[in-house]
Parts: sequence; structure tokens; C-alpha cells
Amino acid sequence: MRSLLVVDIVGLTPAQVGADTPALAELAASGFRAELGAVLPAVTCSAQATMLTGTLPSAHGIVGNGWYFRDLAEVRFWRQSNHLVAGPKVLDRVRERASDLRIAKLFWWFNMYSSADLSVTPRPAYFADGRKESGIYTEPPELGPALEQELGAFPLFRFWGPGAGLASSEWIAAASASVLRRERPHLALVYLPHLDYDHQRWGPRDPRSIAALRAIDRVAGGLFTTARELGMEILVVSEYGITEARGSVSPNTILRREGLLRVHAARNGELLDAGASRAFAVVDHQIAHVYVRDAADLGAVRRLFEGLDGVDEVLDRDAQRAQGLDHPRSGELVLVAAADKWFDYYYWLDAARAPDFARTVDIHSKPGYDPLELFLDPAKPLIRARIAAKLAAKKLGMRTLMDVIPLDPSLVGGTHGRLPSSGEHGPLLISSSRAQKASRFAMTDIADLILDTVFS
Repeated sequence: MRSLLVVDIVGLTPAQVGADTPALAELAASGFRAELGAVLPAVTCSAQATMLTGTLPSAHGIVGNGWYFRDLAEVRFWRQSNHLVAGPKVLDRVRERASDLRIAKLFWWFNMYSSADLSVTPRPAYFADGRKESGIYTEPPELGPALEQELGAFPLFRFWGPGAGLASSEWIAAASASVLRRERPHLALVYLPHLDYDHQRWGPRDPRSIAALRAIDRVAGGLFTTARELGMEILVVSEYGITEARGSVSPNTILRREGLLRVHAARNGELLDAGASRAFAVVDHQIAHVYVRDAADLGAVRRLFEGLDGVDEVLDRDAQRAQGLDHPRSGELVLVAAADKWFDYYYWLDAARAPDFARTVDIHSKPGYDPLELFLDPAKPLIRARIAAKLAAKKLGMRTLMDVIPLDPSLVGGTHGRLPSSGEHGPLLISSSRAQKASRFAMTDIADLILDTVFS
């Protein structure tokens, strides 16, 4: 039996491992590197659920980072309950074989209420006066205060938003190293998101993205050193590769112009009224789930998108089944963007009627993923001074709208979600052990690979 550290470096591809990543290259040289087959959609929650269950979205049900909850008539993104993932997870399978083994799940998604002994995940504090402050949710509860006393508060605003960057991955790595040393888990899962941010902002070939690659290699290398000192095997995985982006497609504005999508004219702007709409799209990078209420509308909705510039495929239920994406949570149709396009969630026809949250960082109100939350609006003069003034007002107890996010899709430099054009530009696997050496693995193989490593 061996202890194992699994590190998820988001956005890392085989083509990127080399001179700019000495720690990763050294790990691959000591063990092996392999291509890892992507899952559709190639997004965080779907990929992680596939790795930990060994099944596809059609079985585990995680059809994206968010979806339409039909019984609530609401779109919800970034849920954290492990109960949303159907089927046994590798953590449960480890428990069945050896109930005394300790497991740590550190910032992987669907973190809450899993069978891990030790878990840490972001959990911001939302105050009644509109403030949002850093917070983490941990199991056991006393782990959180201990980590924050040792490392300071989790840098929430470096984890997502215009300030997202290396600091959050550094904190996660330091917290993970602390847990490894103090708790000695037999299996530890760690999530390092930094590379993903700059690749989406600037595109994977931009010099700033190459700098981000070097930086995450340094952070991961420090974690590898800790794992080796504790005699752990190391497995590095990634979820997807990121490609250059050149603009977006707006499926919801198309559906609205056809009279299929309805909005509610609220005091804070137009709100998508999903329950009253005949059709609408929940967008997630390069994938869009189109929910069509009445079967009689399905053909007309499909024709709107077939052959549309920026849309490569329109998947009905049969085509979804072939991709392992046929699940009740999926849309009646699934759109796959062209390689250099992504889907925005916009549904308003006049920017003046956009909801107030459109120009803010608000991952729970937007009915789709918004990569523009990684940017400050370049059209607003003295934007940082404006932010400082707004923060000061909040600290004085005044309500203020942090409307600093742009609405210009052309700013986004990189995207993902569709299957990669080649293995070199898709996800990867690096192992410190040569025992299971192969040139390629499916993402559904990861759960068994973890079990084989722990129990070899």
C-alpha cells in the first residue's frame, strides 16, 4: 500500500511540459507522461466528476459547471454538494477496501459532504449589507481556523475575479503541504487553478501566459518536494487544454429575437425568466445546453443554430448519447462552438437594460459562465481609483455597486469546453511511478489508476 498525492493543474497540456516547466519535466522523466482523453464538456466540474467516478456525465450527471434545475426553474452554477454527483466515487471505493485510510480533498469541486476525512473549499461570507468577504469551509471545522492562523485568510479575490492570480494557488499549495505534514493522508487531492486564469485572459501563447506556466510549475514543484519527503507517489492530471479565442456567439439573443426566450423586467434590469421561456441556453465556455420546453419547438430551435457561424455542432439526444452526455440535466439540444469561439450568456438586446449584476463578479446570479469577470473594464477611466472608493464606501457600511466588469466579449483571449484538436493540446497525466506506464489514458481511467496506485 502506498500514499498518493493527486494534483490537478488546470489548463496544462502535454505540449507545455518542457523547458518552461522544470519541476513537471523532472517528474515526467522519473516516471512517465501520457495524454489524457478529454470529456465533453471539457470543463472543471464535468472533468473532475469523471475522474473521481470513472464514468461519463450521462452516468454521474455533472453536465457542466452549472445547468438548469428544472424543478426550481432556475439556472445554478458552482454548486458544492458532493450529493449532486451520482454513483460511487473513488474516495468511497478506497473506504470500502480499507476503512482506516485517511483521505484529503483540498479545493477539488463537489467538496462538501464527501467521504473525505479532511476537506477545504472556498466558502465566502455574504453579509446582509451586500459585503462579500473571504471564507473557507473545512472538515473537520477546526481545520479552517488552524490553516488561517498559520497562513492568513484565504485570498478569495485572488481565486476568482479581475484579481485572480498566483496568490490563491500559492495559498492552496501551502495549505495542502501543511495538511500533508500534519495529517499524513494516504490519498490527497489538490487543485491548482492559476494557469487557467491567464490562459483565458490572454490566450495560451501570450508571454503573460507563459509566465503563468513557469509560476505554477514553481508552486507545484514545492508541493512535489513535500510529497517526496513524506514518501508519497505523485500523480498530476489536468482537465482540458485552452485554445485561442476570437469572439463569442450569443445563443440567447438569437432565441429572444425569435420570441422563444422571455425576460422579466425587474427594477435591477432584465432578468432571464427560464421557467416562462419556450427555449433558452445555459452557456458554459464552448458548450451551450439549450433547454426547449415543448417538443413541437425542437425542430425550429435546431434550425436556428445549424450552420450558424461560430457553431460547429448541434447535438440532439442521440448525438449526446454518443458523447456520453445524455442526461436529464442536459439540454434538449447541446451546442458545440467553433474552435476559436465561445458562448456568452447575454440575453438582452439593449445594453442599457442589462441586469445590474452583468457588470459585477457574480457567479451565482448569471445564467451562464462569464469569463469577462477576469477583467476590469478598460472603458472606465481611473478604474482602480473607482474600486478603492467603492471599497471604502462598503467599509463605512454604505451600499455600492461594484460595476467594474466589461461587456466586451472580444477581450477574452482563450477558451475551452469542446474536445481538443489533438492529444498534445488536450489534458495530460504525469506519474512519478512507471508501474502503469502507457501513452494515453481515458479520463474515466483515473479512478482505477488511483486505486491501483494506493493498493499496489
